[in-house]
Amino acid sequence: MNAKPTPAKKAPSTRPDGVVTLEQVAELAGVSPSTVSRILNGTAAVSQAKKDAVQAAIQELGFRPNPVARGLAGGRTLSVGVVTQIISSPFYGEALLGIERELERAGYVPLFVSGNWHEDDEREAIETLLSRRVDGVIVLAGRIADAELTKVSDSLPVVVVGRQLSGPQLFSFSFDNRAGARLATQHLIEQGHRRIAFIAGDLMHDDAVERQNGYLDAHAAAGIPVDQNLIVQSDYTEAGGMLSVTRLLERDAHFTALFASNDQMAIGACLGLHRRNLRVPDDVSLVGFDDLIMARYSMPPLTTVRQSVYEIGVEAATAMLEMLRGGKPRAQLPEPELVVRESTRRMQR
Repeated sequence: MNAKPTPAKKAPSTRPDGVVTLEQVAELAGVSPSTVSRILNGTAAVSQAKKDAVQAAIQELGFRPNPVARGLAGGRTLSVGVVTQIISSPFYGEALLGIERELERAGYVPLFVSGNWHEDDEREAIETLLSRRVDGVIVLAGRIADAELTKVSDSLPVVVVGRQLSGPQLFSFSFDNRAGARLATQHLIEQGHRRIAFIAGDLMHDDAVERQNGYLDAHAAAGIPVDQNLIVQSDYTEAGGMLSVTRLLERDAHFTALFASNDQMAIGACLGLHRRNLRVPDDVSLVGFDDLIMARYSMPPLTTVRQSVYEIGVEAATAMLEMLRGGKPRAQLPEPELVVRESTRRMQR
């Protein structure tokens, strides 16, 4: 006698407004609504078969989880505040993209606010985010005092990029800027250059200080005296790089190579050299720092130190999500890497 085939489950009828509910997913999957909820939140200790059944039901019904309801159920808003400095900056743009994609994968929404490299603006930005009841705050560099960030972390998780801070709900990490700058300067020295100009960033920022230290380290290791007349401080912008070249040349500071603390200043410096009828790399070899997309398409393509800005954003978001889960955050960034392109050449004797 042949057994009768098990009839396929009939999909539950939808609401009049067409919205599919969690209960309908549970009914079709053959599990309880609480199980569906826990699977969606990633907290369910259930068999893979049940997870597969729930995912199949979600696909068949076209269910879309309600993030607001999920957040309220867990006492969260499923949002993370991000204090950047200048949203229009190509550097911060790549970092924000990494943060956005990683948070969205976990069902969180980022709220971006600019600090504009101004302490009062950063403080106001954080207050705005706290008033929106974000679940955590990511801070990209900035000038607000360490003590204030520590105080903010008393009430919610905080991840800071570009500083060295720690606390029960405070995590920070930074790229090895000193080693990267040392690589850039060593490359120029190995190409036979001894008169290497340096455009520093704003020395109120830790990364600017570390990059200048790397420049000095490479000179010391090679036994080359540093001429302070070859060092100018700028502001990490293209215009700042161009004006820095003018300042160097007005000092009659002879140099055969130039290391700028970021790609934006290097590209501005390249224009400044061009306007003085100095060719890169024939007259002056040029190195930047960051390896932004623009570095690959500048004329000539820019030799630079690669730090994956996108990956920095991903790591910041990953650390925040780990803290929100109650885990111990960590960050793993690749070591600095020199990317040699066409803006440097061996010095002609």
